[in-house]
Amino acid sequence: MRRLIGQGLGGRRFGSRRRDWVLGALLLLALALAYAINAGSALVVLYPRAVSAVRALPELPPIRAGQTVLMVSPHPDDESLCCGGMIAGAVRAGAQVYIVWVTSGDGFELDGALLDRTFRPRLVATEKLGRRRMDEAAAAAAALGVPASHITFLGYPDGALLKMWNSPDPVRSPHTGALRVPYERALSPGAVYKAANLRRDLGSVLDKVKPDVVLLPSTSDFHRDHIATSLFTQQLLKQRGWTSRARYWIVHGGLEWPVPKGLHEGFPLLISPRGFHLPWQRADLNQQDEDQKLAALNAHRTQMMVMRRFMEAFVRQNELITLKETGNPADGTKSEEEDGGYGGF
Repeated sequence: MRRLIGQGLGGRRFGSRRRDWVLGALLLLALALAYAINAGSALVVLYPRAVSAVRALPELPPIRAGQTVLMVSPHPDDESLCCGGMIAGAVRAGAQVYIVWVTSGDGFELDGALLDRTFRPRLVATEKLGRRRMDEAAAAAAALGVPASHITFLGYPDGALLKMWNSPDPVRSPHTGALRVPYERALSPGAVYKAANLRRDLGSVLDKVKPDVVLLPSTSDFHRDHIATSLFTQQLLKQRGWTSRARYWIVHGGLEWPVPKGLHEGFPLLISPRGFHLPWQRADLNQQDEDQKLAALNAHRTQMMVMRRFMEAFVRQNELITLKETGNPADGTKSEEEDGGYGGF
């Protein structure tokens, strides 16, 4: 009996030691992940090849005086995240820069909950959020040097652009419940949420601006609204014979990108895991570019309130642009056959 009791106690002690070992290993893993995602020194320690790869990229020719640039932004804040430094530098160089926002960002329900001080924001709260984000976008554009006369809001439904791309029928906003553009300052207030109307409005902006350079999301971006924005814009550019004017960028790049989180202005922006298959060019930023980009991001107060470290992580020594796109406007698919994680570096 004593032997059996001793064996039982020994088994419990062994089980307790094993449990302690597993918990310790998980704690070490969590600490390692936190370091990789948040620490500035992690770039050099963990991603030396990724840093070298960015520094070896060809430099993107700067936008020149006299050129006209159109930024096509799916949501308020995307314009600053991807290309805020480039935009600021282009304006100072003498280029004419225009920005068009396809949605008003009324689909971020966490923001809506905070504004409405409830866990379940009402439909009117998300529409109120859209209006506030439009105000913030205008302030961000001003911080980048873009005049108010050069900005346009289309007001189409956040979170439903890919559904619009895939169907000619009207769609309902999954967040505001609206079937039409509800914003008075939009280009076409009251326009039914249909693909044909989005094409008409975005096409009219293209025809008015006649851009030499169009900055638009890549279909390799993870966000469905970004994919749809890219497909609509590519289609309209192709119809006008302007495909060569496209310059593509990624904001939602996968695997906690960009790393490390937070403000690390002395480090490069790495190639995103979802963009490894694309030939990137590096747009180097000077200190004034970075300062104006950070000021623009700070203007997006509702976003900075809930994901500051993610947004600040885009304020780096460079931005990334590719002239190659792998999207297929026929069905919205994209090629990511060569995508991988940072383990590839």
